[in-house]
Amino acid sequence: MQPETAPPDRSVLFPLRVHGEEIASLRLVRNRPFDRADVARATVLADFAARATENARLLAEAKVREAQRARLSDQLVTAEQDERRRLALFLHDGPVQSMAGIGLMLDAAIGSIDSQRLDDARRVLTSALGRHRETIRSLRDLSFNIEPVVLRDQGFVAAVRAFADQVGLSNQIQIDLDLEAGDSLAEKVEVGLYQIIREAVSQAIRRGPPTRISIRVELLDGEIAAEISDDGSGERRRRPFEAIEERARTLNGRMTVGAGANGGTAVRVVLPRYAAESESSR
Repeated sequence: MQPETAPPDRSVLFPLRVHGEEIASLRLVRNRPFDRADVARATVLADFAARATENARLLAEAKVREAQRARLSDQLVTAEQDERRRLALFLHDGPVQSMAGIGLMLDAAIGSIDSQRLDDARRVLTSALGRHRETIRSLRDLSFNIEPVVLRDQGFVAAVRAFADQVGLSNQIQIDLDLEAGDSLAEKVEVGLYQIIREAVSQAIRRGPPTRISIRVELLDGEIAAEISDDGSGERRRRPFEAIEERARTLNGRMTVGAGANGGTAVRVVLPRYAAESESSR
């Protein structure tokens, strides 16, 4: 018997609902009429079918999310390993070699002093002092890039301004700042958002070089919206932004990438309401 031609008492339609929303329907047809007990049993079965369908959907979504989380975790670990390797190479080829050279120069200066060649000793010590100052400067720059002291002591806005000044001067780039919501960030969010801005600016310089970068942090509909845009070369690949996206996820935020107002690329990160710390909690 076809469902379309079945008499009303021999065909019953059961909606499958999940949380009050109909996701499908189940039609039962047979050669004899349905009684109340049949309808009751079929209703229970329809409810089980709806729950099973919803559970299957939730399980499939959970598997997708878990796969994405594992992929992003692997990418974050790889990025951290690359960063540690870069730091190790920098320290070995830079400050460590410089300090070794300073040690040799000091040995030579002591030898000159013992031999009463004071002018030679003075020249070597002057050169060693210059190299020592340069080593301190490179280590200070490294410390600033990892997590600047000004971020801890003076807060997010001062740290971003100091970073913008440093990057702008060293790369001949104009950096525009609008940090009106920067003073309302929670302490943990300050560190995460600072790293996001640093990474986005570094990527813009590697892609570019841009002539202008804009950094804006504003309170929008109760959420914190940060945008880093540049006028350099656009980036069509998604992979370079995955590290930024993972940092945004750790802050329960979301990231989007699009074209900048003047060409180039705009990275936008939106953080939830609780990322903004109330004045009373400061």
